[in-house]
Amino acid sequence: MNGFDVVAQCLKAEGVEWMPCFPASPLIEAVAKIGIRPIVFRQERGGINAADGFSRQSGGKNFGVFASQAGPGVENSFGGIAQAWGDSVPILYLPGGSGTNKYDVAPNFSATKNYAGITKLALSIDDTASITRQMRRAFHALKNGRPGPVVVEMHGDVMGQEVPGGAEGYTNSDAMKSAPSRSDVKDAVAALLKASTPVLWAGQGVLYANATEELREFAELTQIPVITTMQAKSAFPDDHPLALGSANRTAPKAVWKWLGDSDTFAAIGSGMTITNYGIQVPDGKFMIHSTASAEDINKDYNIDIGLVGDAKLTLELMIDEAKAVIGENGRRGDTATADLISGVKAEWLEEWKPLLTSDETPVNPYRVVHEINKVVDHENSVVTHDAGNPRDQMMPFYKATTPFGYIGWGKTTHLGYGIPLMIGAKMANPEKFCMNFMGDLAFGHTAMEIETAVRAGIPITSLIINNLTMGGYDKSMPTAMERYGAGNQSGDYAGVARALGAKAINVEEASGVGPAIQEAQEANKNGEVVVIEVRTRQDTRFSAYPDLLAP
Repeated sequence: MNGFDVVAQCLKAEGVEWMPCFPASPLIEAVAKIGIRPIVFRQERGGINAADGFSRQSGGKNFGVFASQAGPGVENSFGGIAQAWGDSVPILYLPGGSGTNKYDVAPNFSATKNYAGITKLALSIDDTASITRQMRRAFHALKNGRPGPVVVEMHGDVMGQEVPGGAEGYTNSDAMKSAPSRSDVKDAVAALLKASTPVLWAGQGVLYANATEELREFAELTQIPVITTMQAKSAFPDDHPLALGSANRTAPKAVWKWLGDSDTFAAIGSGMTITNYGIQVPDGKFMIHSTASAEDINKDYNIDIGLVGDAKLTLELMIDEAKAVIGENGRRGDTATADLISGVKAEWLEEWKPLLTSDETPVNPYRVVHEINKVVDHENSVVTHDAGNPRDQMMPFYKATTPFGYIGWGKTTHLGYGIPLMIGAKMANPEKFCMNFMGDLAFGHTAMEIETAVRAGIPITSLIINNLTMGGYDKSMPTAMERYGAGNQSGDYAGVARALGAKAINVEEASGVGPAIQEAQEANKNGEVVVIEVRTRQDTRFSAYPDLLAP
């Protein structure tokens, strides 16, 4: 048994069943020999994005693992790992190394040095005796603290050696959860209960902690409305009377209103990172911040009460404290806040109804989102957006009603992420309908991974809105667009998908969108990969109400 065999045994012990990869890596053969399925992607980034989607959908219980070769493999993987770092996704990356006698010699690429800034932990296997120890350290980091990617560099001159005893010294690490002090919880709950217009801000940590029910109970008990972050969309059901929606840089009108009006703000399971792809919390609020990582507190906002601990354990303590103050039923009979939310939502949807129900040709992208909402079975689907306008059009209006039913992403926004992300999601949830909503430019970045899905028998659906241009760039670079057509592109994307072995559906009219999605659902059930291309118009009107944030 050599070093690669030992790593494979460690992965098996941790419950790894499949491994996205890109050759050449001896680990591919090693995992295959013990029953871990390797799936070769068309590029490194695609494999990493698939591992990312798998980890997200597993809620931190199982982890995506990606392997690549040394040199160009580890160099090409940087963007995918950076995306996982930006969105706090726990994945294990196992690249080849230049060798213990070469990795510190320029221009050889050192994964441990170059990936240190975008991983939780960057390790190197420098001798056979350290293999099981380094793998245990890696999985410990994946299971504990703020989620994020981990890299373990495997040097060929070490890994090719025989390892006496193999992986017999490997033992699994455990997830270690903590909770904040009861006195801090008491202060936080007291502040929320005495506030005139409190609001809860639920982050991705609620999903990773499997704390949706606890969040729902606390919200209902106290009648405090809930905003979810983009990464946490689906952590609280969008159809709940106390749901305000998700805070991308576009959001339902209720999100903007409550962020502006609230006097007390409580984030739960969120890093509270200020990003271009979110809404900044206005000044002047009493700030409560619950997070698994103490370093997040006071990072971007001045926090009045910090609660360090697992989101589920924290919410359980908050529920107990609230019941101690306002009784077992709390404020459940008071529907004033829910009624106000309902009125704001109705007004907002009426405002957007002309676009959501538009029959214009080319098809309006908001009509596409509306049709998706009407046709998909929300309880048994996993949906995601892609970068750019599709994200900003989808996020406010899609109703995510069950945990992990939507993957929100985008602190860094890599075009084309949606296709491999859904491949990973489908591997985690083979029984669910998995669909990404993307623009034509995004399809060009990762379209070849449609062939990966076909070859690997992973039936996903990609819905492309093709408006023949880069949405919104006619405003940001008007001369380049008008004089040189710099942001325009064209192509038969359904035809490309068909050539790659997928079922391809072209849609030219709004009335055809719903039936196309229904056809895709049936085809996916029969094992077919589907690409739907809808000819759309550009629409740069967005659900943004920044004036409501002003005091």
